Amino acid sequence: MTEDAREEPAAEADREPCWRGNKVGLSPLDVDDAELLHRWRSDPVAAHEIGIWPQPLSGLRERIERHVEDQGRDDFIVLLPDGTPVGHIALFEQDMVEGTAEVYLMLGPQNRGQGYGTDALNALVDLAFGELPMHRLQAVTHTDNTAALTTLGNAGFVQEGVRRSACLHRGRRYDLAVSSLLRAEWEAQTRPRSWDLWPSRL
Repeated sequence: MTEDAREEPAAEADREPCWRGNKVGLSPLDVDDAELLHRWRSDPVAAHEIGIWPQPLSGLRERIERHVEDQGRDDFIVLLPDGTPVGHIALFEQDMVEGTAEVYLMLGPQNRGQGYGTDALNALVDLAFGELPMHRLQAVTHTDNTAALTTLGNAGFVQEGVRRSACLHRGRRYDLAVSSLLRAEWEAQTRPRSWDLWPSRL
């Protein structure tokens, strides 16, 4: 997971969010978003923090096609109120029996540090606990990915452990931090829920 400066083009005028946060909306990922994601994933910071292996645009497009058909995940483009895309967020590895899933977030390079990541993550969490039978959400990232760990903490995730030397990237072993949010912890949060924001946002 990462929060990741080129100005991004506005989304199509008729693209509407299906889910909302305070500052951003979430719109289902489409195959036509491949070029945008490819540009974000090519950013050196994002590539390092996520541990992305270089992939051609055609390969990414095929991967998105598989994701769209995958009933175990939900992928969204993060949109500003004017329709500008600022990131990609996903809920994947969904197990409806156990009530568990993993979260993923990547912001475009110029969109970091403005609260979009926390807001998008809050919206995704509300979807997972408010509309889906989730009990536990998990996020995994490098232990030195301060931006992502801060965003997770702001959204209420608790770092519960470290998987030592669990990732090989650029010839070096990295520890991975495991953070989680439980339904009871989400229920105890006092912030407005996504559905409380709908009448006045986007």
